[in-house]
Amino acid sequence: MAPQVRIGLGIATNPFSSARAFFRFVDLCEERGVDSLWQTDRLASTQPFLEAMSTMAALAGATERLKFGMNAVVVSLRDPLLLAKQCATVDYLSAGRLLPVFGVGGDQAPEWAATNRSPKARGARADEALTLMQRLWSEESVSFEGEHYRYTDASISPRPVQQPLPCWIGGSSPAAIRRTARLGTGWLAGIQTPEQVAPVIEAIRKASHEAGRPLPEDHYGAGFPFRFGDPDDPLIRRFALTARARDGYAASGDAAAILDRIGQYRAAGVSKFVLIPIASGDDDLMDQAKRLIEEVLPVAHGKGL
Repeated sequence: MAPQVRIGLGIATNPFSSARAFFRFVDLCEERGVDSLWQTDRLASTQPFLEAMSTMAALAGATERLKFGMNAVVVSLRDPLLLAKQCATVDYLSAGRLLPVFGVGGDQAPEWAATNRSPKARGARADEALTLMQRLWSEESVSFEGEHYRYTDASISPRPVQQPLPCWIGGSSPAAIRRTARLGTGWLAGIQTPEQVAPVIEAIRKASHEAGRPLPEDHYGAGFPFRFGDPDDPLIRRFALTARARDGYAASGDAAAILDRIGQYRAAGVSKFVLIPIASGDDDLMDQAKRLIEEVLPVAHGKGL
């Protein structure tokens, strides 16, 4: 049986004119069958980004059905005890709807220079932090002796409703593939085309089987920007330049064009999607989301492509 396709919507830079406009968008997604909402993690930026963890807490209180996640929270920039506590709290408050995705961040990410920290060994720190967090989510008391973290009889309560709490991993490097196979329960692609995603999924499948913990076939995700309308719309080019997106990454045109792009990712092994509306202003954003809900979701969710 083919994995079930599910489509969520992603928020990169904050496109809303106000908090009220943001929550109108959330209400639309909650009421109209969108699977999930996803917040990009960026702590230091001149562009407007909502902070991921506090946004998750707001979504927990504003919704009853929607799932939501961070795409992807940079573990190596955060204290693992605090991040574990935040995830557990949000999952508790949402009755088990948090879908966290974790990454290590790029070596050129602005947060390193802004905080006068080195990106070196960020992968090793993330591996230790993820190990710690998974134990904190499930064990009464955690003692840990690592190279980067040392804990003695640490515990958190309440623990997550979901046991185990999902732990999706981002990144496509050999280290990220190994991290996914050893610690992850799913994988979410970055700014990658279907052709770039396919070999990573195959590598994760192989590595996770070798590790004795194969990932479920419906736990591979990817995202891409979309816009209904003229493929030559200047908005699409501006988005691509701002996001440093690769050619062939965004989908534009009509519903058939967006469904075709979903099908290309499906052929690569993806069944979970984070689609980012390319829009200008609150009304345009709502119109783009409504068209996706009305013209794409019934086909993608109903038939599973």
